[in-house]
Amino acid sequence: MWIYEKKLQYPVRVSKCDPRMARYLVEQYGGADGELSAALRYLNQRYTIPDKVIGLLTDIGTEEFAHLEMIATMIYKLTKDATPEQLEAAGLGANFVNHDGAMFYNNAAGIPWTAAYIAAKGDPIADLYEDIAAEEKARATYQWLIDYTDDVDIQDALKFLREREIVHSLRFKEAVEILKADREQKKVY
Repeated sequence: MWIYEKKLQYPVRVSKCDPRMARYLVEQYGGADGELSAALRYLNQRYTIPDKVIGLLTDIGTEEFAHLEMIATMIYKLTKDATPEQLEAAGLGANFVNHDGAMFYNNAAGIPWTAAYIAAKGDPIADLYEDIAAEEKARATYQWLIDYTDDVDIQDALKFLREREIVHSLRFKEAVEILKADREQKKVY
């Protein structure tokens, strides 16, 4: 199903060590509205969505994994030269004691990721509205993260991710209209 290219979807540069920012970025790694949740949500919903829009969920779900990789890269780069004291001051001490530099799926508050974050009703319209909401929540979080850092390199990557969330939201809105039009069409058997 996938072909893996050994490069990020968009370049990730970091201009300084910043464990505090890394901690906040963890929200988009393992939070309820983060990239892992989005990828799994969309790829799961494909099984109950009409064929007319199944490709959209596959494409966007796959892209969310690319975003997850970008977030992980940012976190790694922001923490790779941090001292234990810097990690502790940023609230990442316990994470590094448990996992060292390994990524762990939890949100910015340290709460582990859970499958309860995956919304799938089985009704295509309901699921697509859930997807629109998820993309808009991710967009808002990216904007807050952009506002929270002065690192222009990190801001650049976050702006790319924010814009992709907007595009995904628009595509899901188009899919809703396609399915509504199809539902309203008279069926003759």
